[in-house]
Amino acid sequence: MYDEFFAKANELVQKGVPFVTALVVRAEKPTSAKPGDKAIITADGVMVGWIGGSCAQPAVIKEALRSLAADESRLIRLSTDPEAQSPREGLIDISMTCFSGGTLEIYIEPQYPRPRLLIVGTLPVAQALVHLGKAMNYHVVVVDPDGSDTMSDAGETFTSLDDLQEQVRPHTYVVVATHGNYDELALEKLLKAHPTYVGLVASPTRAEVVRQYLSLQGVSENEMLPLKAPAGLDIQARRGDEIALSIMAEIVQQRRNAELLDLALLRERPKESGPRDPISHTPPAEIQAPENMAVDPICGMQVEIVKAKYSHEYAGHSYYFCCPGCQTKFAKDPQQYVEYEAPSGQAIDPICHMRVDIATAQHMADYKSELYYFCSAGCKTIFDEDPVAYVEKSLSDFTSNPSDIDS
Repeated sequence: MYDEFFAKANELVQKGVPFVTALVVRAEKPTSAKPGDKAIITADGVMVGWIGGSCAQPAVIKEALRSLAADESRLIRLSTDPEAQSPREGLIDISMTCFSGGTLEIYIEPQYPRPRLLIVGTLPVAQALVHLGKAMNYHVVVVDPDGSDTMSDAGETFTSLDDLQEQVRPHTYVVVATHGNYDELALEKLLKAHPTYVGLVASPTRAEVVRQYLSLQGVSENEMLPLKAPAGLDIQARRGDEIALSIMAEIVQQRRNAELLDLALLRERPKESGPRDPISHTPPAEIQAPENMAVDPICGMQVEIVKAKYSHEYAGHSYYFCCPGCQTKFAKDPQQYVEYEAPSGQAIDPICHMRVDIATAQHMADYKSELYYFCSAGCKTIFDEDPVAYVEKSLSDFTSNPSDIDS
């Protein structure tokens, strides 16, 4: 198992694809997993390794994919009765349906590949970019068709432009700095591979000529979207090393702004309001949930039909609810909720900012007609004590203080 775990991790690292590691750090009998057991979960939900049997695996896979999507580590505790567990800060309690009982604590950590910096050419700008990229922990790849052997500090070096497309992988940032010798040819190949960013070191006039050439060669406007020409932020750079600094600053800006925007939008998602898209009058439980589950038409959470404590009959159909509040809200105006689709997708816990799958969430609050979902009973308790303190935090406060997000 040890060899299999590290072999798989190495394989995924070499391919440049993200994955998640899960490590059992504590176990209370009876459990089949022991401290030190570990597994890898791929982005498509395949587990390699061992962290417990069928009771633990589905929950760990689900939390692993959430961790990967949010790019945040988490410590989870699996038990048959999460409500009976003593809350601990930083620990997420999750229900584990298993007749044998037992408790597992598992540390889940997303693993993202190092960003790749692909440099075409050997200009002084390119040479400076090699040093900057290496210092910033990018995997630096240089394509030097002239074979000048001046880029020995790069992680990898190639001499053929034919190798360009296969070097473009997820999280690849490209800079073309060739003094105009083969800008067009390199860009034509690169843009077809859909890199994250392509910067061209050239004057504005030269950059416009290159764009016109690419368009004539059939490169579409969408394919040219990653192209920044001239490359770099305007920091009044003059020397090659200064231009290289402006380009790396632009790459960092693009990476971090994309991450920040994604987190900000997700954090605000629980507060979204307005009309929902109409669907048929077929009960939501019949079109959205597994056979033994129903979807609460108010909050979108899945409810196990057999164990449901709250239900309501309307127009010949049975509707099931996670709590009396949802049942009461539905009973006041059933038609409103039958005609519109229940909330779905993911929300952000307003306390810890973790992503919460709405359908499988176990804790929810309705405050001033807005629904909020929580990763654990602890977060919900904190919210219930002072909801105003959390719902009135503005998006501008968040974007100016991204360190508030737990990592």
